[in-house]
Amino acid sequence: MGNADYEHYEQLLRGASLRVTRPRVAVLGAVTENAHADTETILGAVRERLPDVSHQAVYDSLAALSAAGIVRRIQPSGSVARYETRVGDNHHHVVCRSCGAIADVDCAVGHAPCLTASDDNGFTVDEAEVIYWGTCADCNLSQG
Repeated sequence: MGNADYEHYEQLLRGASLRVTRPRVAVLGAVTENAHADTETILGAVRERLPDVSHQAVYDSLAALSAAGIVRRIQPSGSVARYETRVGDNHHHVVCRSCGAIADVDCAVGHAPCLTASDDNGFTVDEAEVIYWGTCADCNLSQG
């Protein structure tokens, strides 16, 4: 992680009124570098930078970053929680049923059309989570 990255992460944390700590900066860097990574992958990446960091510090950092909207937590059915830094654009995901790979999928038409529910039942809808399921190209090749 270069100085520019560190300064950017510091700005993100301060902008969200979060205290800048080494674990938070390291977690933010790990999530940025490992989109859709699970907690164990993030922990391993953080420990490359901070060998003595505790599990709890990583979990607490992920929770604080998610609550602040800097990191998005996703959890497809039957999967562990995954994290990404692509936030605020209401994009979706496609998940491979075979290997669990996850990829981003932009909204199909226009800006967040999925926020217009056919019947909102009186709710004010401000977010939608769509997960497409299928088989990734690598798994298709190995099965074919």
